Amino acid sequence: MEVWPMFLGPYLALSDPTFLGSSDASSTILADWIYTARNLAVGFAFILAYYLKSAPMLFILIFVRLFTDLIDGPAFWFFREQVSEVAFITIFLLGYYIPAAIALRYLWKQMTH
Repeated sequence: MEVWPMFLGPYLALSDPTFLGSSDASSTILADWIYTARNLAVGFAFILAYYLKSAPMLFILIFVRLFTDLIDGPAFWFFREQVSEVAFITIFLLGYYIPAAIALRYLWKQMTH
C-alpha cells in the first residue's frame, strides 16, 4: 500500500501537464520531473527494503516519506487552484498519513523486540 503512490504519482505528473502545473498547462514542467525523480527513487528503495526484509530500512524510508508528505499535503492545498476538500483529505489521510503511522508503529515494535 505504501509504495503505489510513488509510481502512480510520477505517471500522472508526466502524463497530465496540469498535475503540478496550472489548469491551462500544455506541457510538463521542471516540478513534474523533480517530483517523478524523488518518488521513483523512494519507490525503488522501498522495493529493495521489502526484498531485503529490513525493518530498520523500511522504518527510515516510511519516516522520510511521511515527512515529505507532511510538506506535500499543505503545499498542494495552498498552491493548487482547484482542489476538492473531500478528495484532498481522503487521499492524504487514507493514502499517506494513516498507512504511514500504522506502518511506523508496527515496524517500531519489530525493531525493539
